Amino acid sequence: MSLMPKIKFLPSDVEVEVEEGTPILDAALDNDIHIDHNCGGNCACSTCHIIVIEGFDTLNEMTEDEQDMLDEAEGLTETSRLACQCETRANLIVKIPPKESDWENDPF
Repeated sequence: MSLMPKIKFLPSDVEVEVEEGTPILDAALDNDIHIDHNCGGNCACSTCHIIVIEGFDTLNEMTEDEQDMLDEAEGLTETSRLACQCETRANLIVKIPPKESDWENDPF
């Protein structure tokens, strides 16, 4: 039996175990970790922008669509990705950056 990958979400400091291939966005939402996802995870916006602290090289390759959408994200870094497009293959530490918007009152 192989070990399932773990994702640690910052700044909440919550770690979850997921099946290999699970999108980071799904892992967050399935575990009540708030992450904006205005387009529903269809790579049509940049609201699920995350910064990968550890494990960036284990993620699936970025598509051209994701690269285009990331250009719109706030606080872009060298290890920025869209959570809806990243498939978990190994242990990860990801940071959900603060947003300018007031999302705390939005249902998710």
